[in-house]
Amino acid sequence: MESQTKAIRIEQNGGPEVLKLVTVTVPAPEKNEVTIEQKAIGLNFTDVYCRTGLYPRPLPHGLGFEASGVVKAVGAEVRHLKVGDRVAYGQSPIGAYAEIRNVPGHQVVKIPDGVSFEQAAAIMLKGLTAQYLLRQTYRLQGDETILFHAAAGGVGLIACQWARALGVKLIGTASSPEKATLAKAHGAWEVIDYTRENVADRVSELTGGKKVPVVYDSVGKDTWLTSLDCLQPRGLMVSFGNASGPVQGVNLGILASKGSLYVTRPVLGAYVPTYEKLKQASDELFGLVLEKKITPIIGQRFALKDAGAAQTALVERKTTGSTIFTLG
Repeated sequence: MESQTKAIRIEQNGGPEVLKLVTVTVPAPEKNEVTIEQKAIGLNFTDVYCRTGLYPRPLPHGLGFEASGVVKAVGAEVRHLKVGDRVAYGQSPIGAYAEIRNVPGHQVVKIPDGVSFEQAAAIMLKGLTAQYLLRQTYRLQGDETILFHAAAGGVGLIACQWARALGVKLIGTASSPEKATLAKAHGAWEVIDYTRENVADRVSELTGGKKVPVVYDSVGKDTWLTSLDCLQPRGLMVSFGNASGPVQGVNLGILASKGSLYVTRPVLGAYVPTYEKLKQASDELFGLVLEKKITPIIGQRFALKDAGAAQTALVERKTTGSTIFTLG
């Protein structure tokens, strides 16, 4: 049965002003889908990239990939979910900025008792990102010292807590003393204020000249060379975001000159392509939340109609932790 709902749509790429709250029709779910009445929606930098056109999509389209809510209808081929289940997803077809929507069942997991809708929306994409970074892209064993940029952000604060749970010394970067204090309070071993300190020099100092085996970098263009300078010979550069703009024009020879370095540009979808892999990753994430080793940090809440203001705050680095849209 179809229903009417409010959703954010854009008809052209551009600034926050292109975001429009409109009424759309949600059809009955396809056989492999579930209909979700959403309770909270996560805000992520990838939403901004889709709005501006850095990540191009056929127009017009919605925005968003992460949310939580209650299952209202279930397609005939979906076996692991039923009407009334509390659920969440961290990747989906674009369009999470909506009160009601359909999502492929294999991208949806149940929320365990003890985790709220807001916590789930704040942690699914960011927490699954931290999972694949720390447990798959470079599987941390517990005796490493690592560098993680934007340590006070949504992914960063989860990574700080996860690293602490693993016994890893996480060196974070942040843009203010307040953000540095926040990251340290949530598990960072040390935090470098990059507006006041030279990151590569400080990393060398903190590691006794050894530097680090892996750098996790969601900033992109502005930190590319600095990150390479923080790596040990044969170290791994994990470039997983573009907050300052995409890394372009890379001369592979620089990897040789800086120590036979490795580089990867991972995305979540390649690490959780099936329901089985998604459930395995989300079980590990939710397990740490239930054990109180990771606490979702929600720094900001907005109404869906204020999506433009929320994205502006994110881009201007005025946010800490996760930002969510609340729907009641």
